[in-house]
Amino acid sequence: MGSLPAPGAGAAFTDWTFTPVADVLAVAVTLVYLLLVRHLRLSGTKWATGRIVSWCGAMATLVIALDSSIGVYSDSLFWVHMLQHLILIMVVPVLLVCAQPVRLLHLVRVAGGAADEPVRAGVARRVLTSPITAMVLYAAVLVGTHLTGFQEVMTTHAWVHDAETVLYLVSGYLLFGPLLGHERWPWQVPYLLRFGLLAVTMGVDTLVGVVLMLNEHALAPGFALSHPSWGPGALADQKTAGAIMWFGGDGLMMVLMVITAIEWGQIANENKGLGGWLEGIRMRELLGDEAMSIGDNADGEEVDLDQRALDAYNANLAALHRSGGEVTRGRPPV
Repeated sequence: MGSLPAPGAGAAFTDWTFTPVADVLAVAVTLVYLLLVRHLRLSGTKWATGRIVSWCGAMATLVIALDSSIGVYSDSLFWVHMLQHLILIMVVPVLLVCAQPVRLLHLVRVAGGAADEPVRAGVARRVLTSPITAMVLYAAVLVGTHLTGFQEVMTTHAWVHDAETVLYLVSGYLLFGPLLGHERWPWQVPYLLRFGLLAVTMGVDTLVGVVLMLNEHALAPGFALSHPSWGPGALADQKTAGAIMWFGGDGLMMVLMVITAIEWGQIANENKGLGGWLEGIRMRELLGDEAMSIGDNADGEEVDLDQRALDAYNANLAALHRSGGEVTRGRPPV
């Protein structure tokens, strides 16, 4: 791609390419998402418009990252490639998490007659979706694709570039899934731990960015050979890419930390904070995961979760009594 002409003033509007598989998939999954929303609303269940906007925004951002001038010049300029990485591993996954596709699928199943049960995951799924596992994967992906010979391999194998795109999207989604928003997830992470995990993950962005900036030799000589004559030198290009990862990655992560801190501070019920984590688990066992988030689906409708928990607890006691079970005396009231 060294023969690419220098981008003009209107490159953002004129320099576009086409990524057939990704583009078709983006359109297809968007149609499926919208059809599921329509089906859910026809059943009488509300679905926030903001989530639809988040999904469409995620797909549009993905297409921009792959097809716009960012995608056109990403194989020739390392700093453009780094910008594409940040979009794929942070911006698109965050928008996907806000769109809550997993919760949408669950609600459609419930509307079709399936049982409304809490999230119950096997050992393998819990390990895969664990925030710690996701953080380790995120770190391994960033370090492995930037500070090893991965970029060199990518210059000679097109499929490696495609695999990298998938890896970035998956690792970003697994990281932000349990840390942002209210997606239906096997793990209910306390806000203090969310904040801490985001802070630790930000350190990975810093590490990769600083190493790229301080290195005095090109880490991917094959990538450097594709530089156009009008572009910066290979080393200057690499240092610019490092600066983008450092400041851009840390900046985006800081925004997410601020949003998390604000949401944490606005919680009216202390039971949703760190001190009430176990209480939240107890109420989810009584009410189910969807009941705990019904206020989020009801567009502001106020729900007394304590009363619902009391009713569910009393119903459980009545069922136990009818079945001949023995109720322990002196059990503290709900």
